[in-house]
Amino acid sequence: MKQKMLIVVLLMIAFTLVGCTVTLGSYATPTPVPAAATSAPSPTPTVAPSTTPTPTRAATVTPAAPAAAISTPAAAVAPSPMPISSTAATVSISASTADATLLAMEAAFEQIYTEINPSIVLIQVTIPQRASISLPFFGTPQSQPSQQALGSGFVWDKQGHIVTNNHVVAGARDVSVTFYDGATVPATIVGTDVDSDLAVIKIDVPAEQLNPVVLADSTKVRVGQIAIAIGNPFGEQNTMTTGIVSALGRTLPVAEETSSGPSYFIPDVIQTDAPINPGNSGGVLLNSQGQVIGVTSAIESPVQASAGIGFAIPSVIVQKVVPALINSGRFDHPWLGVLGTNLTPDLARAMNLNQNQRGVLIVQVVSGSPADKAGIQGSTTTVSIAGQQAQIGGDIIVAIEGQTVKRFDDLTAYLARYTSVGQTVTLTLLRGGKQQTVQVTLQARPTAAVRGAGAGAYLGVTGITLTPDIARAMNLPADLQGVLIQQIAPDSPADLAGLQASSTPVTIGGKQVMIGGDIIIGFGSQAVTSVEDLNSLLQQSEPGQRVTLTVVRNGRQGRVRVILDQQPTSGLQQT
Repeated sequence: MKQKMLIVVLLMIAFTLVGCTVTLGSYATPTPVPAAATSAPSPTPTVAPSTTPTPTRAATVTPAAPAAAISTPAAAVAPSPMPISSTAATVSISASTADATLLAMEAAFEQIYTEINPSIVLIQVTIPQRASISLPFFGTPQSQPSQQALGSGFVWDKQGHIVTNNHVVAGARDVSVTFYDGATVPATIVGTDVDSDLAVIKIDVPAEQLNPVVLADSTKVRVGQIAIAIGNPFGEQNTMTTGIVSALGRTLPVAEETSSGPSYFIPDVIQTDAPINPGNSGGVLLNSQGQVIGVTSAIESPVQASAGIGFAIPSVIVQKVVPALINSGRFDHPWLGVLGTNLTPDLARAMNLNQNQRGVLIVQVVSGSPADKAGIQGSTTTVSIAGQQAQIGGDIIVAIEGQTVKRFDDLTAYLARYTSVGQTVTLTLLRGGKQQTVQVTLQARPTAAVRGAGAGAYLGVTGITLTPDIARAMNLPADLQGVLIQQIAPDSPADLAGLQASSTPVTIGGKQVMIGGDIIIGFGSQAVTSVEDLNSLLQQSEPGQRVTLTVVRNGRQGRVRVILDQQPTSGLQQT
């Protein structure tokens, strides 16, 4: 153990003295890389499943930025001639020691590559075009050629299951897998999950020829630890790049074409500066032991190539999703059924709360969802903050199962890590400034297809249910029912259609209420008697749909045609 710690410390010193770059081909010829020290690699010749970032083509590797050292026990400090003062530290190391350190580092990376390489595969897919197109000036429909795409994957088990990204194989007609030795075999898709961007394919190969990977616990990963990516960037097979874990707890939006509302996010994502390029998608991100901490899935770059920010789906999610995909072809994500945003100081002040209060402000509760059944309340009031409209007044989630929730990401990460469908969890809420708890039994998240079909439409009004007292204050019959418009979002369907908001403040029952606006009493052929009625009808409608609203304005009934829009997504997440 002391020898390992000494190697780590020496490597840390060496990285401050020496700069190294590396480009590896489809065989193991490691050269010095800008990565931190690594402890002796696991003797297991195979690694665990994980997925690589972005598109599906491979490329040559560019050197990673200098990496930080592996996290080690604080007490494990090897003795070295390092005089320390209160202002500065002087490091002295001989050239021979530096050479030995670099050789040890090379050997460690070489061993990891040699052990993991047989587990990494190149995935080639053929994606048929959706349909022929018709050229009006030529009359004849023109057939579009099939599209070829490349990605990465890794061996999950001896039964021939290969893990990759959903976006690598989505819509594929033909899939094939190529191993490091050039052997190519056909594959079939076993299961896919768009919400985690994971997929499982299967090949028919003798078990003795398969080398499954080993999974590490991504919840124990720390920023600064070594990160090693192996995949097929730009089609360059079995390329290894190195760097560090540069951030934790990132989120990636779920890539679904059908959604018209706020997006779901993949939580707990690992960020790395190990170069990741198109074609790495579905590959592995390893720790210094050669164990999978994540599946590379995306990059942040203006040029569709590595810019030092890559993302990997964490192994804690991979471990939950992949077995379900193998067993049933799908994974049911636990679902709460709320849309919300982080409680900011401005929002807290608007709700008369301490500006330092943190949590998740619930903006909307999905009808019939677990949150709805538990009585969780969404926001009902629209205010202007820094020139932007914001909805306030809903419940604020501050803890789940006793774990503090400061941001929406905390909530989604806990649900993804520790919960399952059918489980009952305790949420701690702030409602009207007072803390209370509710029990919520989680259901399966609606599939992407269902979400697309019933994502709901947007009108752009904030209203209140008309009461007899409010009706009398407006010189209207006390039995009139409907929704009195309080505010209208700029450039919304309601605004463009000329609907009018209330502008006259009155005091009713000791509370100030704005009156004088349009009252919505009908939506198409359906009567509207309350805010709940209007929200339900919007939920059942589609963006782009034309609807005739029946309204009462200044005591007269009329009709207004509106074209519904997509729900605005700015700042909102859902889980």
